[in-house]
Amino acid sequence: MTRLTANWLDYTFAGLLLVVLGGVFVHAPLTIWLGSFWPDQALLIKAWKEILLILAVIVGLATLWRHGRWTELRSSWVLLPVVYGTLHLALLPLFNQSWTEVVAGLMIDLRYIVYFVLTYLIIRLYPGWRPLFLRVVAIGMMIVGGFGLLQVLVLPADVLTGIGYGEETIQPYLTVDENPDYVRINSTMRGPNPLGAIAAIGLTLGASWLVLRSGASRLARWQRAGLAIGGVGLAIALWASYSRSAVVAAIVAVGLVLLLTVGRRLPRAAWIGLFVVGFGILGGLYAGRDSDFVSNVILHENEGTGALVSSNDGHVESLIDGTERLVRQPLGAGIGSTGSASLLGDEPLIIENQYLFIAHEVGWIGLGLFTWLFGA
Repeated sequence: MTRLTANWLDYTFAGLLLVVLGGVFVHAPLTIWLGSFWPDQALLIKAWKEILLILAVIVGLATLWRHGRWTELRSSWVLLPVVYGTLHLALLPLFNQSWTEVVAGLMIDLRYIVYFVLTYLIIRLYPGWRPLFLRVVAIGMMIVGGFGLLQVLVLPADVLTGIGYGEETIQPYLTVDENPDYVRINSTMRGPNPLGAIAAIGLTLGASWLVLRSGASRLARWQRAGLAIGGVGLAIALWASYSRSAVVAAIVAVGLVLLLTVGRRLPRAAWIGLFVVGFGILGGLYAGRDSDFVSNVILHENEGTGALVSSNDGHVESLIDGTERLVRQPLGAGIGSTGSASLLGDEPLIIENQYLFIAHEVGWIGLGLFTWLFGA
């Protein structure tokens, strides 16, 4: 493949993507703070990344044209997302959502798909720029982990109210089933569950990088410091998010990284020891199922809390409702019919599971394409 010479167009393309990538880590506090100065423009401010993505699409197409690399668009990594996006547009005439719901729904459904395609294209053009994107991710993870660490150890729980967090924007913190003894922090994310998810991703990436580098001894001092701060901060933030699904995801993902690398070199005795420790932890949790910690944090079933409905019941009801809607709506219910986009209309609906969310928006075909893309 011919080596390309970058010019201002290429740097603009990459720069837009890097700004979006880094900005996602501070999106919530930044947009809420700016929105407190211009409340009438709050929605436009929140859409900054989607606006930059539209510009990146235009610049990216111009970049491909300049280099004569239109063949990159024939890749299945581009064609499949294009088909998925086209399905969204094809379904628009079939439903009656308002234009605000539709626009918000399209942005929510497609923004990360579009970002994936654009990043794929820029790295295809300039493979040497890949480490730059990874460094931005690493810095973002350290920001999330570092601020989460400060929230747990130093800062008051409501510290974010000073920049506009509250009932009308994002709660500065949540609690486990309204139990004030278990505060769920946000760090720089929009809530505890997104924080748990990003922490799980960061810990998995950190474990992968550490394994690929063959241990911390081969890292520079600043790399070891960054890995330690980010890793400890993300681990504590993950715990303080009290997101059970994120904790399970982190354990499984990091475990798979170690299993497929270091695990091959572990002796049988080490494996036996790990299984014994694992069963011991599970046994301890079962034995202490009536304790304050297990009933609140693990099971969310403490009847002494202030919540009228436990989060467990809410999760189950959401899954049942989403599944029933999936079965009876083969074409879905329209773009913007669920999630935060639906809050802009007359019939708001929250479906928690992402796959059921997609099925509700674009039906069985959309769910199949989405699953195919992520499976691949």
